[in-house]
Amino acid sequence: MQTDGKRSPLSQIPTGIWILGFVSLLMDVSSEMIHSLLPMFMVTTLGASALEVGIIEGLAESIALIARVFSGPLSDYLGRRKGLVVLGYSLAAVSKPMFAIAPGIGTLFSARMLDRIGKGIRGAPRDALVADITPSLLRGAAFGLRQSLDAVGAFLGPLLAVTLMLLWVNDFRAVFWVATIPAFAAVGLLVFGLHESAPCRDKPRSNPIRRESLVRLSKSYWWVVAVGALFTLARFSEAFLVLRALQGGIPVALVPLVMVLMSLIYFLSAYPIGRLSDRMSHSKLLAIGLVVLIAADLVLALNDHWLSVVLGVSLWGLHMGITQGLLATMVANTAHADLRGTAFGLFNLTCGVAMLLASVIAGLLWDSFGASVTFYVGAGFCVMTLIGLIGNSARLKAEA
Repeated sequence: MQTDGKRSPLSQIPTGIWILGFVSLLMDVSSEMIHSLLPMFMVTTLGASALEVGIIEGLAESIALIARVFSGPLSDYLGRRKGLVVLGYSLAAVSKPMFAIAPGIGTLFSARMLDRIGKGIRGAPRDALVADITPSLLRGAAFGLRQSLDAVGAFLGPLLAVTLMLLWVNDFRAVFWVATIPAFAAVGLLVFGLHESAPCRDKPRSNPIRRESLVRLSKSYWWVVAVGALFTLARFSEAFLVLRALQGGIPVALVPLVMVLMSLIYFLSAYPIGRLSDRMSHSKLLAIGLVVLIAADLVLALNDHWLSVVLGVSLWGLHMGITQGLLATMVANTAHADLRGTAFGLFNLTCGVAMLLASVIAGLLWDSFGASVTFYVGAGFCVMTLIGLIGNSARLKAEA
């Protein structure tokens, strides 16, 4: 499929990508309104302990990882992806009222599990759908646009939550009820706004995760998975950015704005970088992202002054804008069309496990040696990834 050189890439991006982007925006507004307040709600309203908070969050992320592995291959087997994407977003929407009515930890735990299952189900089929409906020459721009709109929701959600909490004198449940509105709006937009073409089958259905199918995933694809996993070890949970902000003396009420700043930088950079990735070597651009993350880690390690935190968080958001859509584009370009769901599922699972491992390591380092060592070790993982990327960049030429 050719693109029109006289039109801007933004105007050439298929309508379906815009629909998926605004669906992500609406659901992120809803989710971040709740998640930015959830730990405080659990502790102050429901009387949960820190251990219970940790267990619930850990189990939630584990469930999401398991769902990711199956939904991608299932979308390949069915030859359709929209149904699974709708299912995933619908489960997340249904979970939102449960947070508002939760009388205790049990109901909240169920809501959190349902929300994460939905996220796990929709992730790989959605990313594969983006690749399916976008011309190859515009894939970087398309993934960048969807990530950019997703980031808009990520900073609007906490801002709206803080505003409503101030207006309604810390009424958590009222804010959670408001959060249900964009969630169900996202599902409606997806159901009625996105149209998926009928699958074109030239061979019978087969199990996409059997050995005969997996061997069709190229060496370039597995190298992208390896790079993505090592890269994820270098960028542990953003929760540690919040902890660094607290150490820097930023007032507690303003700490959520740290994540707003990161999401804003992410939003501003994701689409332009996506466009650039359609014209530039992916391995070189990923190397730039690693250098930016090294700079962010070093700034955050050297000083906890609020200005250093702001600079470090801004650099962190920039590296997200450079790398997240880029990695998705690299996966799409190194996998066969009929295995894209499987490819994204395996990639997301691997990086999700790496994120859990990275966050555990970061937490142990933080408790044992302090914040500076945590960020220095993160920079070290970045250097290792950068060396591996430079030494094996030839393997990625096929997808660049």
